[in-house]
Amino acid sequence: MFGSKKRAALFKGKDYPVEVLEIKKPKLIKDQVLVRMHHAALNHRDLWVIQEQAQHFPDGIVLGSDGCGVIEDVGEDADPMLVGAEVVINPSLEWGDNPIVQGDRFKILGFPDNGTFGDYLAISKKYIFEKPEHLTSEESAAVPLSGLTAYRALFSKARLRSKEKVLITGIGGGAALWALQFAVAYQARVYVTSGSDEKIEKAKALGALGGFNYKDPDWHTKALKETGGFDIIIDSAGGDQFSKFIELAVPGGRIVNFGRTAGNITEVATRLLYWKQLSILGTTMGTRDEFLSMLDFVEGRRIKPVIDKVFLLEEINQAFQRMENRDQFGKIVLKITK
Repeated sequence: MFGSKKRAALFKGKDYPVEVLEIKKPKLIKDQVLVRMHHAALNHRDLWVIQEQAQHFPDGIVLGSDGCGVIEDVGEDADPMLVGAEVVINPSLEWGDNPIVQGDRFKILGFPDNGTFGDYLAISKKYIFEKPEHLTSEESAAVPLSGLTAYRALFSKARLRSKEKVLITGIGGGAALWALQFAVAYQARVYVTSGSDEKIEKAKALGALGGFNYKDPDWHTKALKETGGFDIIIDSAGGDQFSKFIELAVPGGRIVNFGRTAGNITEVATRLLYWKQLSILGTTMGTRDEFLSMLDFVEGRRIKPVIDKVFLLEEINQAFQRMENRDQFGKIVLKITK
């Protein structure tokens, strides 16, 4: 349809559909590289931007935090030898100097900066990394944001140790599945929750020892009886269920949250929190060092992401609908290269 023209999926505001339109090829500055995108992946963050941003953007913003492609050109301060390299992109921009928390300049690729849902991405060379050798371009696009989030949650925040019992909530989303795969690879004893028995069975096939359907009002009692409680709980939902995690955590347990798909946390059993000496930890994204460590972990253990479904770039609204319906088990990927 566009011939030699450059395409991108543009977000103009929550009252406008995301449209694939012609755009100009990005011009490089200083240390930037131009990546010809082959695949990109959706995250809940993209959906939240579409649903919640009240501002209107007449020129449109290219959404997308995850992607894999080939470097086609470089700016004046970037090594020409990078041209032709197959790369993944770290979407955690301008983290800052403190590994404990992001700085004031921190932002995530894809909003407000143009992201990966288009033919081309111009980005600083410090955010590109060699594609994992054992992964395809499609698989590599599914790694960055959710892989980094899960890695920091499990290892930097919860400080996972081998053989510990881990509960991962809402299995099926990208970050939850990465947490499952990382924890299993680290020889943890992993359990999951889901509103779908089918997703629980799929999680078992990936190494989970068991699962609990949170639509059962008594699920947490059954989980406590079956497991004796958990050392670590990795949660991406928040909401009313969070109070149950205080009961399910063993003394000295760590509860890590990085999402709000079920809304705000409404209640915490304060006495249990302090009497059990529990830690509730918030996290988002991660540092450059964590991104490198995550890629090393993925490569060293030859872990492959779970891909739910691949859509063409022009089918992006169908891809978002699938995510909004919570139908997916794994990452939803966009094929960009024709």
